[in-house]
Amino acid sequence: MPRQIRNWSPSIEPGDNLQSSESHSEQNRIAWLKLKLVTGLGNRSVLHLLEKFGSPENILCAGLKDLRAAGVVRQPALEALAAKRFFRDPEAQWLKLKALNIRLLCLGDADYPSNLATIPDPPAVVFVSGKIEPRDLVSIAVVGSRFASPAGILFTRRLCSDLAMSGITVVSGFAVGIDSAAHRGAISAKGRTLAVLGCGLDHDYPSINADLKREIHDYGALLTEFALGTPPAPGNFPARNRIISGLSLGVVVVEAAERSGSLITARLALEQGREVFAVPGVAQSLRSTGSHRLLKQGAKLAECAEDIIEEIRPLIRTGVRPRENPDPAPVIAQEGIASGEESILLRIMDKIPKHIDEIANHAGMPVHRAAAMLLALELKGLVSQLPGKYFICNRPGQ
Repeated sequence: MPRQIRNWSPSIEPGDNLQSSESHSEQNRIAWLKLKLVTGLGNRSVLHLLEKFGSPENILCAGLKDLRAAGVVRQPALEALAAKRFFRDPEAQWLKLKALNIRLLCLGDADYPSNLATIPDPPAVVFVSGKIEPRDLVSIAVVGSRFASPAGILFTRRLCSDLAMSGITVVSGFAVGIDSAAHRGAISAKGRTLAVLGCGLDHDYPSINADLKREIHDYGALLTEFALGTPPAPGNFPARNRIISGLSLGVVVVEAAERSGSLITARLALEQGREVFAVPGVAQSLRSTGSHRLLKQGAKLAECAEDIIEEIRPLIRTGVRPRENPDPAPVIAQEGIASGEESILLRIMDKIPKHIDEIANHAGMPVHRAAAMLLALELKGLVSQLPGKYFICNRPGQ
């Protein structure tokens, strides 16, 4: 069952002004931040306490006796919570977040990513630089080796460019190698990309990606569950990986060695009910042993963007999100807005089904390019695909 978290906000009387409303919202955000900064209090404990007490304000006001009665939280963390001991000063952290234009996204917020909210241990608080949009629900994670081959990097950039041109958001972990290539591929197509960090957003890690960080901010968002000032410690990355897979409908693994962290992301994806894809590499190459093992274990083969799109198309078409959601809303977020090239295809189409080859021929473009744009139109609700790669137009008057 999805968690029911009450995002506490005091009632506003008719005479209250907007400034008062904003003040209440800020108080609520600071309460979430304080809960995040309690010494020794982990995310799972926060989620448990939220289920028991309903809001961060109620938790912060509870006495040690009531906190103990809630159970499961370790004694040192409970004592720190009752005594309001924080590993960083919440007020100073809040002021720095505002100065850096970093937003606090909290579980229960209307715009908290729905895919992420369904995983077993969603982050209670996410720090966001940039903008997460509703269309990012249609996301694919692409991860792989930090020590990628030139061929692996080129493949990843092309794959993610094609995914982005099809209206799919690319999610990755901002590391050097395959992760960086994934972000750059999406940006090259002027598409959306989300980078999940294993440190605070004020850390330039890896430093070689400073320029990429600025570009991702313009084409999507950087996000993390780690507070400002948190260094990129090795133990942070498995936690980061669950967010990468949690944001996505599926995970694509490129050039993963036998003990690659990407395999952790793939395992977490399976546990979260996501699709897992693997890209085949050169036989007996150390860079591909992990990817090949995933294929032997049943991961889906990914040689091009269309392999991935075909698998997630039913989710896109029906609006079904991964795992259970009793009242799923459509994940289509760009409805009714067609680009110039897409408008060309719409003028060709009508209510009579047309095969993709015929559409591409009339438009004077390669079939793979027409396929990418038709998927983008499908995401926008402007066309529907029928069996056998036939398409019809949904636009009124067509």
